[in-house]
Amino acid sequence: MYHCHYHIVIMTKCRKKIFNADVYGFFKKRLGEIHEHYPQIEFIGQNRDKDYIHLQVSISPKISVGSVVRIIKSDTVRDLKKSYPFLKKCYFGTESVWSDGYFVSTVGINEAVVQHYVEHQGCEDMGQA
Repeated sequence: MYHCHYHIVIMTKCRKKIFNADVYGFFKKRLGEIHEHYPQIEFIGQNRDKDYIHLQVSISPKISVGSVVRIIKSDTVRDLKKSYPFLKKCYFGTESVWSDGYFVSTVGINEAVVQHYVEHQGCEDMGQA
């Protein structure tokens, strides 16, 4: 038994604003498929702004956070570019839609605060705050 929760933020390359509702819906579907293939990665919460993704993730101590980020980025980029041709134009000459880095923090007692933060990302920009 474990309780290893993380807040992960991954940004698009050059901070391009690619995440409309459709692209984000596709991304969320891929997260479900990643969980099916890697049951030790559980996505507790996720949300987006137009140029980055916030994830609240429970990860088994047997797998590193860096490995999880690599899995997410590599497993989503191929299908995103295949399903959304405009991404091939946005990122012509590069394989990825993701920036090289990421942000991660552990989630402890303040889990409810982080979950609220993740759930409300982008709401102000969309007039929902």
